[in-house]
Amino acid sequence: MWDDAFPSFLIGLREGLEAGLIVSILVATLVRADARSRLPQVWTGVLAAIALAMSFGAVLTFTAANLSATAQEAFGGVLSVIAVAFVTAMVFWMRRSARTFSGEIREKVTGALGMGAGVLMLTSFLAVGREGLETALFLWTTARAAGESAGPLTGAGIGLVLAAALCWGLYRRVLRINLTKFFTATGVVLIVIAAGVLGYGLRDLQEGGVLPGLTTYAFDLSGSVDAGSWYSTLIQGVFNLMPTMTWLQVAGYVGYLAVVMPLFVRGVKTKTPEPAPTTVQLSESPPSPRRRSVWVVPVAVVAVPAVVAGLFVAFSRPKPASSETVAVSETECGKGFTAPDTGRQTFQMHNTGDKTAEVYLIDPASNAVYGEVEGLAPGTTRDLVATVAGGSYAWRCVPTGAKAVTSATVHVSGGGGSVKAVVPVSENDLAAPLKAYKVYVDQGLATLETQTRQLSTDIAGNHLAKARTDWLTAHRTYSSLGAAYGTFEDFDQKINGRADGLAGGVDNKDFAGFHRIEYGLWHGQSAGELKVPAQQLAAAVVGLRKAFPTQDFDPGDLPLRAHEILENALQFELTGDTDEGSGTNLATVDSNLAGTRGLLTVLKPLLTKESPKLLPGVDADIARLQKLLDSAHQGASWTPVEQLDETAKAQLDGATGQLLEDLAPVPDLLEIRKSA
Repeated sequence: MWDDAFPSFLIGLREGLEAGLIVSILVATLVRADARSRLPQVWTGVLAAIALAMSFGAVLTFTAANLSATAQEAFGGVLSVIAVAFVTAMVFWMRRSARTFSGEIREKVTGALGMGAGVLMLTSFLAVGREGLETALFLWTTARAAGESAGPLTGAGIGLVLAAALCWGLYRRVLRINLTKFFTATGVVLIVIAAGVLGYGLRDLQEGGVLPGLTTYAFDLSGSVDAGSWYSTLIQGVFNLMPTMTWLQVAGYVGYLAVVMPLFVRGVKTKTPEPAPTTVQLSESPPSPRRRSVWVVPVAVVAVPAVVAGLFVAFSRPKPASSETVAVSETECGKGFTAPDTGRQTFQMHNTGDKTAEVYLIDPASNAVYGEVEGLAPGTTRDLVATVAGGSYAWRCVPTGAKAVTSATVHVSGGGGSVKAVVPVSENDLAAPLKAYKVYVDQGLATLETQTRQLSTDIAGNHLAKARTDWLTAHRTYSSLGAAYGTFEDFDQKINGRADGLAGGVDNKDFAGFHRIEYGLWHGQSAGELKVPAQQLAAAVVGLRKAFPTQDFDPGDLPLRAHEILENALQFELTGDTDEGSGTNLATVDSNLAGTRGLLTVLKPLLTKESPKLLPGVDADIARLQKLLDSAHQGASWTPVEQLDETAKAQLDGATGQLLEDLAPVPDLLEIRKSA
């Protein structure tokens, strides 16, 4: 549950802060100006935005609508730009109002509050509305992915409560500061926030296809900044500064600040001197004679989106015909299924039983799977999308703890386009590849034990030049065993741990293994300083070799690792992120590629059966990447990643990316399915 909750918590905190900062400053401004009578206009805008976001979430939930990603980004970008315009107008209104604050503050402020009710409503509505829509869409997506877990809603709720508490703290603080300083400070803060919102909005417009330059980056710090960390989330939430920003975003951010900030500051410096501060009594405004109509507008702005959403759900939600709803249970598998039309079809799978079930649309002759739904809970309905062509079709329902049930077969005539079906793989099918791979890993660990023992001997004898050579040899052996990393458990941290995330980094006592020794060998540490880490590494390898035969190696991990080994190489090695001084990241990638090749060798019989055209393309990709890696070293000397020219780096990234793309179908092709 908490794994599902954390991303939603960050979103709730981020979006809540972004909206709440502007609203809290606006509310505090009105309170300090003794204009509490204007607060209902602000809260009306907030209520309208919340109602819109909740109605939007209801429409998504009850209609299972799929928004266009580009349309979503474009809409968010337009709202951002409009929000910046209103916030900017509000900032300059604040500055003008500050000039009139004197001994007759109450009368002059009343005249200075020139912003109409509509503008106040729009400012608060836009501040909350954009974040509310994004939050609703994000929660709908994560909740759908999490199934029945309450994690996303719980995490978002905690994040929003924390954001509200932080904004309340800001509000209480600004009620106690000097009035003139308050206008100046909040104006500066709002201008910086607005610059970030503008940059964020421009990125949305780029992703929505409205503006160019989506892939033209001014900087990309994603390799060195953890975008999911608390400090990064806080900076992104308050200032909308991202680890990766395009030139258009930077130009908009800097340009807005360069124009608006000097105008604001100049206005502050040239304003009429203010007499001695006057105490402002924050008393309530006299009751309005039109008290009975105070709640008409708030009720309307809440009711209208709800009514519109209800009508939309009632009239636009497609009512499935009886042939589109298929029953799933031990006794009713496939009930309601008739021969569908050809082409892309959506079937509504409804679990009428009392057990969670896996559901597959299959070719009964070969058991090939055309589409599937996993973890369909009792009483729930989910969509299964599949392309139908001429042929035979049946449903296979596999309730938890019960036998598989297959429906009657229906026959479809006609075309329907290209249809890809996957012949299911069982644990028994992967047994032989798993056994072969375990032998491969065990032999590799035996070699690694000898190599790390030699490395320890080199360092104990103060032969540090030889130790550098033997370090690379041993590290490459370990890097070629990538598919087994998931079973190495705590040994991996002891053997190949990184300094990232450790307090003190490379100086942390828990920093151990190959990278610890690498740091010492290439940063002038003595043999005495490296003796213990080298002995610990050799001991960890011995322990791993003894433990490996008894460790649980899930056969389903083999297909996953075919993609993940090089995915890690692209993320950590080709960015230079794991380099502790040796400059041998490309040697590690070369070993990762060898490990991938070894894994594909044991999976080749199954892959050839499942997808005959896959391996020739993959082999060509591997040869291309191998040629690029071969050109990056001479003998034992490898070119450090940071010294590659732009063309060579782009070619390596491109070749690795293409290979990853071609390997992406392997986990689906070799997924263990209960229908087999």
